Amino acid sequence: MTVFIIKQSIMFVILYGIQFLIGTIVLKYQLRVNYARKIVHFMSFITPMVIELIVSSSTGYTGPIFIVGMLMNCVIMLIYIKPIREKSVLVQRMFASFDRPEDRPHTLLWMNTQLIAGYVVLAPCFLYFQSIGYGTLAFIPVIINGLGDGLAEPIGIRFGKHKYRVHALFSKKKFTRSIEGSLCVFLSAVLILLVFASSFTVPQLVVALLVLPIAVTLAEAFSPHTVDTPFILIVGFACLYMIISFV
Repeated sequence: MTVFIIKQSIMFVILYGIQFLIGTIVLKYQLRVNYARKIVHFMSFITPMVIELIVSSSTGYTGPIFIVGMLMNCVIMLIYIKPIREKSVLVQRMFASFDRPEDRPHTLLWMNTQLIAGYVVLAPCFLYFQSIGYGTLAFIPVIINGLGDGLAEPIGIRFGKHKYRVHALFSKKKFTRSIEGSLCVFLSAVLILLVFASSFTVPQLVVALLVLPIAVTLAEAFSPHTVDTPFILIVGFACLYMIISFV
């Protein structure tokens, strides 16, 4: 229990600290929320994994508590409901780090849907890959999601010439994406696979380079607005599982 409390405390301090810092930059220096949200989103998934690896390697801390911790990360989103945030400047700044104007009034609904769905995929996959000795590979889909999807929106906004539209959950409104933005997911996947090349055999790496970038790019392209994370993760983990199992 002590380890759990330490882990959760570290995670909350890091995530809240990042949200406050990024939210302050958004409000004071006009950083686009579209960019800020991607930083917050990436850190929400990578932070629990990094802390888990550090803590488990030194204390034997594993398993169900990791899942509980991720669920708690979703529960803490309740501090952003309107009655609470209107009474706290601190919470308002944190909320500003991911409150895109085009997402209103569904900002919290879509953010929580993506977090919960993402964790439902990430938790069992991460723990499974750890249990079979491939914990390092579990970072690949998460980093692809953070880097590729994180770059997709700003690149699409700045350079996107070939547009297409996608639906959003719980809304009839359609949102615009671009082929140039989605290409960031493809290129990020190739780059990250090369960075992790030592974790694969040569045949596995070749197959991964041929299959994974295309698969995660299609997952991002066809997923609903703001809910691309679980699709990228589940496709990424599925591809990796097939590669390490059968190649």
